[in-house]
Formats: sequence, C-alpha cells, structure tokens
Amino acid sequence: MEFLFNTNVQFFIAAYLVGGIPFGLLLAKKFAGVDVKASGSGSIGATNVLRVVKETNPDLAKKLGAATLALDALKGILVLAVAYFAGMSESTLWGIAVLAVIGHCFSPYLGLEGGKGIATGMGVMMFMLPIETIIALVVWAIGAKTIRISSVSSLTGVAALLISSFFIHPQMAHAPVVFIVFILYYKHIPNIIRLLKGEEKRVV
Repeated sequence: MEFLFNTNVQFFIAAYLVGGIPFGLLLAKKFAGVDVKASGSGSIGATNVLRVVKETNPDLAKKLGAATLALDALKGILVLAVAYFAGMSESTLWGIAVLAVIGHCFSPYLGLEGGKGIATGMGVMMFMLPIETIIALVVWAIGAKTIRISSVSSLTGVAALLISSFFIHPQMAHAPVVFIVFILYYKHIPNIIRLLKGEEKRVV
C-alpha cells in the first residue's frame, strides 16, 4: 500500500474520483425530481439533462443543462489545476486528464456507467491544449447551429481537436489525446448506430 503515498498516484485517484461525480444525475434529481438515467438516452450529461427536464420544465431544463455542462467541464480542470500548481510533470498532467475522462465515462459511483465524456474531455483539453480546444468548440458551435444533432456536432469537434493537435503540436506525444478521443467515440457508439439508421434525434 506504500504506492498510495506517491503524489502522482494520489492525483490519479483524485482525478478518477472527482471525474466520476455525476453532476447531471444529482442536479436533475434534486431540482427536477427526475432520474436522467431512466429517461431519454440514459446519459448523465448535459444534453440528456436538457432533453429529460425539458419535458416538464423547459426553463429549468436550460439552467440545469448549463450547470451540468459547466460542472462536468470544471471537474476535469480542477485536479489538473491543483496538480499543475503543485509542480507535477506534463506526463502526470496527461495521466490526470485521461483519468478524469475515464471517471466521468465509467463512474465508480454508478457501477462503472456514466456519461459520454464530451464536457469533461473538453475541460481537460482546454487546460492541456487550449488552441486546439478553441478550434474544436468553433467546429462544435457551427455543427450545433446547422446540423442540430448533438452527437454529430460533438464528435466533429472532437475530431477537429485531434487533427489540429498534430499540426499545432507535431512533436508532442499524442497517445493521451488519441486515447481520450477513443473513449469519447466509444461512448458514442449507440449514437453512431442511431445516426446510421437515421434515428438520432435533433436538439430542438
């Protein structure tokens, strides 16, 4: 158990546990009295919170959706920021980023179930690769306004981030970025299947 006293390990555990906090589920239950895991897509993310709560309270849905989005992004940034100011190495920071996303997508509080990881992924990427993340957000915003299918705009933005990282930082080790992108696409497999069948819903 001595490894638990290693600072890197402590930050890795903190990243996973903080990343796993299901803010969307908690907010929807407390303020709207609904279980987002039992409704809509079953995801704990902002899109499903917005979709499910909107059925009974449209005004509240927008607030809870925005709060979920912000908190899911910030929980990814929180441990990274503490580790950065504690002087942790870049490789440790990337490990924290990956584990925060894993925590959200495979939450220890939900039997290793979780959300799609977009907000948490964008949060850690904004900290680690801000220019690429801004590009991704612009691509996402354009998709959200035109296509109006959440999964399509999200995955397009993620792809833009990955591709741009190879041009902007060609010398960096891209394995953590590729791994995070893989997780995000893996969690969107049901959405991709619905897209291929023409069944994916638009955000209204």
